[in-house]
Amino acid sequence: MTCPLRIGHGYDLHRLEAPPPEGAGRSLILAGIPFQHPVGPVGHSDGDVVLHAVTDAILGALGSPDIGQLFPDDDPRWEGGDSKIFLEEAVRRMTDAGYRIVNLDVTVICERPKLGPAKGRMIEQIASTLGCGLDRVNLKGKTHERVDAVGEGRAIETHAVILLERIA
Repeated sequence: MTCPLRIGHGYDLHRLEAPPPEGAGRSLILAGIPFQHPVGPVGHSDGDVVLHAVTDAILGALGSPDIGQLFPDDDPRWEGGDSKIFLEEAVRRMTDAGYRIVNLDVTVICERPKLGPAKGRMIEQIASTLGCGLDRVNLKGKTHERVDAVGEGRAIETHAVILLERIA
């Protein structure tokens, strides 16, 4: 018997550094939206922590291999790659398995940049890629109260929780 509901949790964290030559940071992209910021993620792909966490939430709900297994960071094909590709693959797997989104809740944790001005665009981008309504996607920005690497602006992290339902 196929389960009618499945829940998944995704998490991602990236160190933040200045761009070359001072550091190894890339441009800061969150949920597919570029941000003007003096530091960016250190990572193999574009380092979009939001799309990485959402991708892993879907894959986790399906019991599929995770983002690191499907898109390994030692594969040159994914060097600087657009994280939207990863999310699109997770959505394809979800659809092929006969599921759709009930709702998604995302929490982005960073001191800066403030997400408020871009929150609507971020939700629109996520919902568009997921193929669901805006009312099924929630996104929150939180700080880490200046505690640890995230609170000091040296890292950024995201949690995502998703509920899928079997399509009748």
